[in-house]
Amino acid sequence: MRAVIGNVTIECIVGDITAQADVDAVVNAANAELLSGGGVAGAIHAAAGPDLAAECRPLAPIRPGDAVITSGQRLPNAHIIHCLGPVYGRDEPADTLLARCYRSALRLAEEHRLGRISFPALSTGTFGYPMAAAAEVALRTLAEEAQRLHHVQLIRLVLTNEGAYRTHATALSRCAPVT
Repeated sequence: MRAVIGNVTIECIVGDITAQADVDAVVNAANAELLSGGGVAGAIHAAAGPDLAAECRPLAPIRPGDAVITSGQRLPNAHIIHCLGPVYGRDEPADTLLARCYRSALRLAEEHRLGRISFPALSTGTFGYPMAAAAEVALRTLAEEAQRLHHVQLIRLVLTNEGAYRTHATALSRCAPVT
């Protein structure tokens, strides 16, 4: 499912965030220390190779809502944007911090003149953010920001299963006309 807002296409797919060869940057659902872990961070670190940890070390720690950028290392992407989403029920206000993650990632993409970026469903795994609530925050924020973007032309949400896809597609349909 996709929607076009201004010059930006926002799309939702089911897939593997580490296999998005047609985008300039993938977003890592990072931890504060930017280390490998479970979920998205573990998959990205494993696919990118051991030099990613060394590149991340001087950039850590980051706080909820913050983002930093590194090279893509062994990934097929030029860059990785690492975002620290809120831990649901602990980092408050969770919705504001989650929205700030998406804005921070887009700001870095714009600064680096990146045209295509892929996001996972930030904070919905280990950090416990309910999928439907996170999807609403994500798609509302991305739709708002799309109108201000100059370089980013594609925002892709790469979701791990059909349930997450349906939840995000529903949220997208509430924010913009979809095709």
